[in-house]
Amino acid sequence: MLLAFLTLFARFVWLQVIQHEYYTTRAEGNRISLVPIVPNRGVIVDRNGTVMARNYSAFTLEIIPSKVHDLDATIDALAQLIEVQAKDRKRFKKLMDESKNFESIPIRTRLTDKEVAIIAANRYRFPGVEVKARLFRQYPLGEVGSHALGYIGRVNDRDLETIAKAEQEANYKGTDHFGKSGLEQKYEFHLHGQTGYEEVEVDAGGRAVRSLARTAPVPGNNLTLTIDIKLQKVVEQAFGERRGALVAIEPETGGILALVSAPTFDPNLFVDGIRTDDWDAYNNDPDKPMINRAIYGTYPPGSTFKPFMALGALESGKRTPQQAISDPGYYNFGGHQFRDDKKGGHGSVDMYKSIVHSCDTYYYMLANDMGIDGISSFMAQLGLGQRTGIDIEGESEGVLPSQAWKKKRFRKPEQQKWYAGETISIGIGQGYNSYTMLQLAQATATVANNGVMFRPHIVKYIADAKTGEKTMIEPEPLRRLPFKQQNIDVIKKGLVGVIKEGTGARAFAGAGYEAAGKTGTAQVYSLKGEAYVAGKVKERLRDHALFIAYAPADNPKIALAVVVENGGFGAQSAAPIARMVFDYYLLGKLPKGAAEEDAAAVEADE
Repeated sequence: MLLAFLTLFARFVWLQVIQHEYYTTRAEGNRISLVPIVPNRGVIVDRNGTVMARNYSAFTLEIIPSKVHDLDATIDALAQLIEVQAKDRKRFKKLMDESKNFESIPIRTRLTDKEVAIIAANRYRFPGVEVKARLFRQYPLGEVGSHALGYIGRVNDRDLETIAKAEQEANYKGTDHFGKSGLEQKYEFHLHGQTGYEEVEVDAGGRAVRSLARTAPVPGNNLTLTIDIKLQKVVEQAFGERRGALVAIEPETGGILALVSAPTFDPNLFVDGIRTDDWDAYNNDPDKPMINRAIYGTYPPGSTFKPFMALGALESGKRTPQQAISDPGYYNFGGHQFRDDKKGGHGSVDMYKSIVHSCDTYYYMLANDMGIDGISSFMAQLGLGQRTGIDIEGESEGVLPSQAWKKKRFRKPEQQKWYAGETISIGIGQGYNSYTMLQLAQATATVANNGVMFRPHIVKYIADAKTGEKTMIEPEPLRRLPFKQQNIDVIKKGLVGVIKEGTGARAFAGAGYEAAGKTGTAQVYSLKGEAYVAGKVKERLRDHALFIAYAPADNPKIALAVVVENGGFGAQSAAPIARMVFDYYLLGKLPKGAAEEDAAAVEADE
């Protein structure tokens, strides 16, 4: 008996003295539950303070699958109390497949007060079912600026890996959403904020008894953008039903004034988990609205490449401004005839005339003289064929062709060899040339800014939601190109000539400012020597229309690049869009339709 009591006493000492702290902690853990408090996500506004992304609070009806015996029967019973549509069931099952079994999953969002009262009155009938107050992301402008903003969606395994890599697991307890694209993705850890916690005393049944302590969450930082959302809207309306992209840059800072990819999408559809039919509609749309054409889509630059070729010729000493060629309307090389777009040619052509009247023959000859590697090394200085480093994900590198690129690109030895004839078409922006509108806009802004290149950026500053302290995104000069000012001035004069007397004159007739630009037409489909007639070619095989420009010519405040897919000639389709952009940004003039809509919106607000 003594031995038995000594054994019990020793066990008692072990549990009550030696292991006291361990079991006290476990007991407190059973008594106290830590409930995470999700912070308010940061707001996103444009350069003028117009709200582009915000939050609002609403009630949701949620189910924890692990606590429900018969899931389908429970949902059917809930559907007798409040409306649960087929789309709600589909979304619930989709979210359940993506979530852990013990997580709370919404079956209905944005409940009315009446619906909340009904569920509360019948709460005892549904174990594992609860009503929660949640913050919802809202994009009040809908599709406007959606490719720049991006969207948020429910956290998945890939997001969890990103969170773990950033060592933010504790800060994301209780968080259901994560930035999936655009600024919402790039600035996720700025926008999210710091999660708060509430210590809640619970009874043996797991029900809350009282709150013991509370650590308030810290709201996420707010973003102010360089984008002018009214300008963005003007551009999107100008595209209408057409496909394409436009990037407008402030040359002196690299700030993005407008980043448009047409068609757009509605980011609000993704917040609760996009419905299957909505996703299928986007995914199967031949116009591919989810692709950000402004930074991901790559296009042959066509004749917009010629001013850069001319600058390269001046810098390398291959041409002088006065040096002229005789253009018969074609260029013979290697037994092949490369035709000019003007039958019979342009006659005597110097550099100014080659830019203003877009003489192909001039650039066929120039390309042959410069050679592919000479062209490639010069264009690389302008950022073509390279990622710009813009502050959103998904940027394409594009293709700046060279002998080294071709050896890397192809496997077979006969494919890896660069043929001299391939260089000829490179000179007019065709061949393997393929760049994003962002790259072309940056190169145009660099010329407008006399060789000083800035990193394009969309965020102007990050503001602390609690203190209001601003962290500016300072303009970051990537490089100062060693171009001679007299050479840049020659190119600028030619670009002004395009608007005054060349291919862009009609689109800019009567403008209240002096602009500089270059039209371009990029071939999509080879006609194998036959004449191009747009009406006889299927719409998606027609040429792309391009335009690069900046204004005012003597003191550039805005530079842009625009492409209208299958739009035909740049002067007809792309240049008029640029005119609308400049008219609004420099003069405050809205296109007729946009002006009427703006007036209606003001009247509705009043």
